[in-house]
Amino acid sequence: MGNPKDPLFPDEVILQILARLPVKSLFRFKSVSKSWHTLPSDTYFISLFNQLSLKNQTLVAEVPDSSALISVDNLRGVSEFSLEFLRDRVMIRASCNGLLCCASVPEKGVYYVCNPSTREFRTLPRSRERHVTRFYPDGEATLVGLACDVGRKGFYVVMAGYHRSFGHRPDGSFVCLVFDSVSNKWRKFVSALEDDCGGFTHMSKNQVVFVNGRLHWLMSGLCYVLALDLEKDVWRKVSLPDEIRCSGGNRVYLLELDGFLSVIQLSDVWMKIWKMRDYESEVWCVVDSISLRCIRGLVPGIFPICQTGEYVFLATHKQVLVYQRRSKLWKEMFAVKGSCSLPLWFSAHAFRSTIVPCN
Repeated sequence: MGNPKDPLFPDEVILQILARLPVKSLFRFKSVSKSWHTLPSDTYFISLFNQLSLKNQTLVAEVPDSSALISVDNLRGVSEFSLEFLRDRVMIRASCNGLLCCASVPEKGVYYVCNPSTREFRTLPRSRERHVTRFYPDGEATLVGLACDVGRKGFYVVMAGYHRSFGHRPDGSFVCLVFDSVSNKWRKFVSALEDDCGGFTHMSKNQVVFVNGRLHWLMSGLCYVLALDLEKDVWRKVSLPDEIRCSGGNRVYLLELDGFLSVIQLSDVWMKIWKMRDYESEVWCVVDSISLRCIRGLVPGIFPICQTGEYVFLATHKQVLVYQRRSKLWKEMFAVKGSCSLPLWFSAHAFRSTIVPCN
């Protein structure tokens, strides 16, 4: 018989178990032992935890007509989601690999990057440049993006929009400000980028995708995907599948699919999921076609928010639905009780719970 003081499981097995816990539970269990106490700061464990977390997409959204936020997880269900530690009333502008970029509502031009799982946050310094937001009536940049690679140190925040002097139309100059968290500095570059594809919708601004070291936004006219190379400060136009560019009447949304660029195409009766199989050659392929007949009444007001190879989260005016791709079943995960002024999809974002630092 073995020594009764010997552990029941090898250390690696214990690490694999702990790496699958929610971040809140992980921090709660720090007091169990000295070795567990140091886990959230251990380089190997952080890497293991983050790599496993990348496989689990969740949806976060603001509950209309309240200050509450919810997190919807495919396995754990619905839980409360708080940004009260920022001590400000904020609006989520972008999400990437566990970090959120939030804009202060009462004080225009103030931005935070935070990790709601660890409750760490960072207030971004104001740029010495005249801020791009000054050119827009609502005080916000046209595009706000957040780029965070869990395998590398630091993050980037991008704010971009067409230069428009007061009382004039945009002059074709696309102004971009990039914040580098490592240097703690903003940089600026201006590109000649004509607004030849209808600009951006609210959803295309929200659904910014970071893959292959680039941030991506879908143009509302479905001409192409606009991509920003953060290493070279260069904009690139990425082609969409011919079927999407040539088909009228369908709605199209830009998402990530397990590290690949993806678009979801919605018709009245079908939802088609595309994946960019080869990024450099811009080769797309269809990975799933899903019938919408059993939720036909919801289709006009349904919006895909995030996905994995196993499920898709979608939001309507008052509901969050999940489609299980293997079992081909639909399930309601959350519903707003009573009436609401703004739809759930308006403030919904993809989210992953990681231990990525933001300081």
